[in-house]
Amino acid sequence: MDALNNGILAFNDAFWAYLLIPLLTILAIYFTIRSKAVQIRLIPEMFRALASDPGMSEDGKKPISSFQAFAVSAAARIGTGNIAGVATAIALGGPGAVFWMWVMGLLVGSASFVESTLAQLYKVRGGTSGFRGGPAYYMKFGLKAPWMGVLFAITITLTFAFVFTAVQSNTISGALAQSVETVSGSAPAPWFAYAVGIVLAAVTALIILGGAKRIAQVATALVPLMAGIYILLGLVIIVMNIGEIPGVIASIVTHAFGIQEIAAGGVGTAIIQGVRRGMFSNEAGLGSAPNAGASAAVTHPVKQGLVQTLGVYLDTLIVCSTTAFIVLLSNPVFDETRGATMTQDAVAANLGSWTIHLMSLIILLVAYTSVLGNTFYGESNVGYLTQSPTVMLVFRWLVVVVVFLGAIGSVDLIWNLADATMGIMALINLAAIAPLAGVAIRLLSDYTAQRKEGKDPVFTKDRMPDLVNVQCWDASDLPSAGPASATGSAARD
Repeated sequence: MDALNNGILAFNDAFWAYLLIPLLTILAIYFTIRSKAVQIRLIPEMFRALASDPGMSEDGKKPISSFQAFAVSAAARIGTGNIAGVATAIALGGPGAVFWMWVMGLLVGSASFVESTLAQLYKVRGGTSGFRGGPAYYMKFGLKAPWMGVLFAITITLTFAFVFTAVQSNTISGALAQSVETVSGSAPAPWFAYAVGIVLAAVTALIILGGAKRIAQVATALVPLMAGIYILLGLVIIVMNIGEIPGVIASIVTHAFGIQEIAAGGVGTAIIQGVRRGMFSNEAGLGSAPNAGASAAVTHPVKQGLVQTLGVYLDTLIVCSTTAFIVLLSNPVFDETRGATMTQDAVAANLGSWTIHLMSLIILLVAYTSVLGNTFYGESNVGYLTQSPTVMLVFRWLVVVVVFLGAIGSVDLIWNLADATMGIMALINLAAIAPLAGVAIRLLSDYTAQRKEGKDPVFTKDRMPDLVNVQCWDASDLPSAGPASATGSAARD
């Protein structure tokens, strides 16, 4: 097992440092230039699009709204990458890793916009969510490379529905064990992890067997709650240590450029760890969030592209920063093997040992909502591979099994395997969105032109008849009620 773990770790170090990070950086700069920094200049539009009315579907029920799709992607984003991952990045790369998380978060927002806009354009009808889409679909219809879509669908299903889900349940198990140890004074018995795994698996089965809409409903309810509690906790610690904030910020900046060195040390380590953990957390360019974004009922593909970009900021600039300040304000002992427990101890150092239990609850919420978001992504891609209800049912039960196995597994091997599969998935997605970026930029131009005319932008495929293989975007696919429809009629006239 050690040999396997070391082999995966060596692959990750070379793959991320010499291929994926440079490629992602170059493409993010390219997208930023071509879109005229859409991820910054249209921030007000992101909030406006978030409130879009989804109208009514043909069955008389509400389809998945822009906000619900945002909540599903946030559920997947805001997980152990924000709590355990950020702490691990700081332990390995020093405070400077936080700076590179921030920089890449701002930069890769452009990649998030491109991939989610494309997912909306090339979505298909069907499934319990009303619409289904993602990278596999824009690879098939946009690039005319169905083989690439199959490869991506298999990779993301393995990565998110199975590997990342194991990461989340493993973190939950570790956090709860920390709480038990605090109360009892000794580590819990070996059966404890098995008991946690059984309970998590049972609750997961109750939710995901209800399909995509039930997942979206639960995520919409839990995401604001868990994010709000965690951010509030961080604000309390920041206020308590307000005098130390300038020193913490200075430490983040100086370590980022190798002026000082700590832990594994050096500017190179800080960059690699910051980008790797940041990408694990915000998922921009990965090809994951577009699977949720494609399910929303909106009047223009750009709307959900903007909304999903907002999710990158929520994740990296707010939630990840909360963890970073919590850890750095506690004078931590850097230990990359402790993950989420390092953050738990940092909170306890500021607010008292009772908060270890509060952190266990927060970790439970953020990690469990990630399980739901990961399953949503898997469902979308299993639906791309086959329409068989039996296969979908088998997939859901396999997720339940993985939740149990993750709770009792090895944390090092799971984290390293997650890095490897995420990197491969990102490489496939980046190879697809690079040649398709021009389509997203055209849609952005159409959107901004309508906004300048004072309209609520509406898109139908007859506005760009040269785009082939667009499966939706007839007038019948637009939200059927609310002011957006009326505005849309005017726009089409």
